[in-house]
Amino acid sequence: MNLLLIHQSFVDPHHAGGTRHFELSSNLVRAGHAVTIVAGNVNYLTGQRFVDTWAPYAVQQLEGVRILRAYVYPALHRSFLWRIVSFLSFMFSSVYAGLRAGPVDVVMGTSPPIFQLFSAWLVAALRRRPLLLEIRDLWPEFAIDMGVLKNPLLIRIARWAEAFLYRRAAHLLVNSPAFRDYLVGRGVAAKRITVIPNGTDVRMFQPDDRGAILRQELGLTEHFVVTYAGALGLANDIPTVIQAADLLRDLPDIHILMVGDGKERPKLEQRVRELGLQNMTFAGVFPKSRMGEVLAASDACLAILQNIPMFSTTYPNKVFDYMAAGRPTVLAIDGVIREVVEAAHGGVFVPPGNPRALADAILQLKSDPEMAHSMGRSARQYVETHFDRRDQAVQFEHLVCQVAHDAGQGPAPESPAEMQP
Repeated sequence: MNLLLIHQSFVDPHHAGGTRHFELSSNLVRAGHAVTIVAGNVNYLTGQRFVDTWAPYAVQQLEGVRILRAYVYPALHRSFLWRIVSFLSFMFSSVYAGLRAGPVDVVMGTSPPIFQLFSAWLVAALRRRPLLLEIRDLWPEFAIDMGVLKNPLLIRIARWAEAFLYRRAAHLLVNSPAFRDYLVGRGVAAKRITVIPNGTDVRMFQPDDRGAILRQELGLTEHFVVTYAGALGLANDIPTVIQAADLLRDLPDIHILMVGDGKERPKLEQRVRELGLQNMTFAGVFPKSRMGEVLAASDACLAILQNIPMFSTTYPNKVFDYMAAGRPTVLAIDGVIREVVEAAHGGVFVPPGNPRALADAILQLKSDPEMAHSMGRSARQYVETHFDRRDQAVQFEHLVCQVAHDAGQGPAPESPAEMQP
């Protein structure tokens, strides 16, 4: 079976960002399938190029996965308008690459951004192959709730585009059970939707490691370190973290470590300087291959989003990494991910947008190391049982093979229970 994935923000473990698709793809290759990924040549977190070439696309190979790095106009972090230009540039370049990607049985598109879904739909239509549509965030609902998309005409166009793509997909894949409920509410038949949740490769994380070398490099050997790892954008509500750090400024042994990058980073760093905060460090990005070391150097980890109703539907990747690392999560996100953390007894929930509650939760974990350790241990056990990426990879293989079979592109797959991770 030959899978073609179109994904502008795709990264591998040697770069910063989520590696869900690389892990799922490399499993397919190990199982004897072929995977080609049409990806952007600019890192969505840092804005830096993966490759610099004047050719239509650059070809890479990593663990048997074939990666075609297609052109992206390097303006992701300039402004909202330039971000759209960047998305549009990939939308066109990815179609060109997708049509020349070799044998294909299933075309998979993933959103956000929604623009690349049109690329996947067009490539699938022109090559007469089934389209597997993955929804990782509910667009345009998130943009509407955040106030980024306000124009009534643009909202109507966006919702038409959303419905257009849903109708033309052979099957839809979502990473949160709440997304399935949303799609059913939008008129998608439940039998056309599969949930394979976000998760983590637990082998990347060693809960007993304390990250001593990285702590020494960062000058945090004796500190209680609370780490946020992820994007620094509007949705992530980092200003609330800065306010919490301000409330904790008189406790110098508590330090908040920000790992990641994004459009808002310069403004956030400027605000920290204006407040004269010495208890908060922006450490930049680390490749995914080093995230085990980063989280090992942490005493607790932080997940936060703006206080927006639609964010209650998300399963943030970072939370599952925190749990696999055996660290308690300070969770400033309500909804389905709160249900996971509380079922695991793996952290402390605080109301989103409340810096005082966030500061108090950090103090609670610092003052009770035994409780924090117990939460981390319980979180690790829970994620091993319910959210191991190896189990999800088997489910993904079954799904892709089933989509190919239903379209007459291959034999019926074995059931997931019969497959080996």
